[in-house]
Amino acid sequence: MSSRKQVAVFTDDQTLQKWNMSLRKDVFDSFISRSEPILHKIFTGGSLFSPLLFGKFFDPSDAFPLWEFESAVLLSSLRNSGQNTSDWFETEAEYGLKAELPGVKKYSDVQICVENGKVLEISGQWRPQRETGAKDWRSEYWWEFGYVRRLELPENADWRKIEANVDDEIILEIRIPKNHLVTSEESKPV
Repeated sequence: MSSRKQVAVFTDDQTLQKWNMSLRKDVFDSFISRSEPILHKIFTGGSLFSPLLFGKFFDPSDAFPLWEFESAVLLSSLRNSGQNTSDWFETEAEYGLKAELPGVKKYSDVQICVENGKVLEISGQWRPQRETGAKDWRSEYWWEFGYVRRLELPENADWRKIEANVDDEIILEIRIPKNHLVTSEESKPV
């Protein structure tokens, strides 16, 4: 039986210690060329955090990376492959996201932040520990990896009431209530 833990959702007024590294195609290619299975699970095969999610390298500096795609075409290969490790859903009351977080060992590795009430950022880091047989050595972090995905929130999302949970299988579930006032204001005749 899995247990669920709530994950804090930070807003603009709360400062997170964030890390930053430019992700260019050459940097990503050298990173992914390592033969570590966890890297391939996280960064390929339909993971929410893959820069190759849409069939090409996603360059964060490209202001309009998806202009040449239609959404149905864009995600069809992921749906057909059965490799998509994230599920989106919408009900009358809320939006939802469930995503697998491979490689995350503890709940504190996941950070969720809402920026300007418009962008939901899911990020985290993990640091493999060095294993040695010597008793005098202490385990230290020799390298670290991370992931980040930024998602634009719908206009009627009530971002102040976002809830996020992670379970033992490291499945992240985010629920974003709809703000029905925004919807009803938009539908009023002028």
